[in-house]
Amino acid sequence: MVDITHKISTLRSATAIATVKVSLSETIEAIAKNLVPKGNVLEMAKTAGLFAVKNTHLSIPDCHPLPIEYTAVAYEIKDLTIDILFTVKTVYKTGVEVEAMHGASIVALTMYDMLKPIDKNIEISTIKLVEKKGGKSSYKNKFRDALTAAVFVCSDSIFAGDKEDRSGKVIVEKLESYGVEITHYEIIPDEIDFIQDRTKKYVQENQLVIFTGGTGLSPRDVTPEALEPLLENRIPGIEEAIRNYGQDRMPYAMLSRSVAGTIGDSLVLALPGSVNGARESMDAVFPHVLHVFHILKGSNHDTK
Repeated sequence: MVDITHKISTLRSATAIATVKVSLSETIEAIAKNLVPKGNVLEMAKTAGLFAVKNTHLSIPDCHPLPIEYTAVAYEIKDLTIDILFTVKTVYKTGVEVEAMHGASIVALTMYDMLKPIDKNIEISTIKLVEKKGGKSSYKNKFRDALTAAVFVCSDSIFAGDKEDRSGKVIVEKLESYGVEITHYEIIPDEIDFIQDRTKKYVQENQLVIFTGGTGLSPRDVTPEALEPLLENRIPGIEEAIRNYGQDRMPYAMLSRSVAGTIGDSLVLALPGSVNGARESMDAVFPHVLHVFHILKGSNHDTK
């Protein structure tokens, strides 16, 4: 199966449709009056769909097992046609489109099985997705001009040439994948003056200024101390999201002192210096965090 361990859980929903067409008006009448020999068609088919949607991963190999937290089945009968609308919701890392389509198709097949003794010419057609919500596609942030970023690696050893940077490169790669233009990338020592100087200069030219390293508890980890006096507005929610995401993956993430806040119209982030820490921090809040630039311009949280 596709690896989804890097994704965050969001509210996701999907609605699918399946169409059953009978050949006799008497069939529709039998359904409406509950005269079908095998029982109540609409209720039996609905029940079959509810069982099916919870077990989609057992039928389709690449589907992940996921918590189904809401299902609804609605019917629309027009002449000889029955439309089945099947809705599924969950709070999880991946969508429920296949689950909704699977549920709709099993409802249709159950109806076929129950009706075939009284109607030999039933057709099933138009099994398709009607709507999906949630996940990355529902939270796209569009900007007139490309966002720009400066990335700094805070590390005495890398600055001295004793080690090679990997964390900063991970951040650059992630930003570029979200369409953010990198205007500056630099390795600097763990010095408060260096960090503050770069911050003051590059927030004037970039929407994002990101530091990696220096967020731990050793005597030379001073990135938070350097940034906190400069930040005009701390954003605790970003910091909490980063640590919470990391804590779900390794037990030492709680020791990180990641920092997030704004200076003017720029977002400043201080992320862990380890490769995994930097990667997971980016996965925790990007691309959703880019919505901050709409908020800074006065938009509300419904803006996409």
